Amino acid sequence: MSEGRAWAGHWKVRLYERVRERGYTSLTAFADARPAVPLVMLAEELGRDDVAGVQVLTGLLAEAEQHKRVTRFVRDLLVRQLSESFPDGWPSVLNDSNRFELAKTMGCWTADSPETHKERVKQARAVLRATPPPPGWRPLSPDDELLRTLLPDEEA
Repeated sequence: MSEGRAWAGHWKVRLYERVRERGYTSLTAFADARPAVPLVMLAEELGRDDVAGVQVLTGLLAEAEQHKRVTRFVRDLLVRQLSESFPDGWPSVLNDSNRFELAKTMGCWTADSPETHKERVKQARAVLRATPPPPGWRPLSPDDELLRTLLPDEEA
């Protein structure tokens, strides 16, 4: 994709037009219908040449803030990032071949999370390091039981 084309014109208008063209009333509804699909793939589905993953991320965060569902958004980010990095689920053993990938995934999760939730994400990461999930664990939605334990909803 040409990065310039993604940012040309009114990209937010274009993003939501694409969502409505597919029969959804919100970007969140579009994303929820595609659980565990990485953000870049959602962007490609909406416009291979003119929608970027970061635009989808930005739109999903804005909707989460509007509806007071930011913690669920943060869990959803991890689901999508784990799906991209570990499609077969949590590794049974951390070794040289996957340790960096896991660190990168967790770092991206922290970086992509809103400032309001970074400390909670860091705490959840520490728990995952101290007591890793079972091998093959692959959350398929932000409502995964383990994720809800790590990051319970606190918005009212």
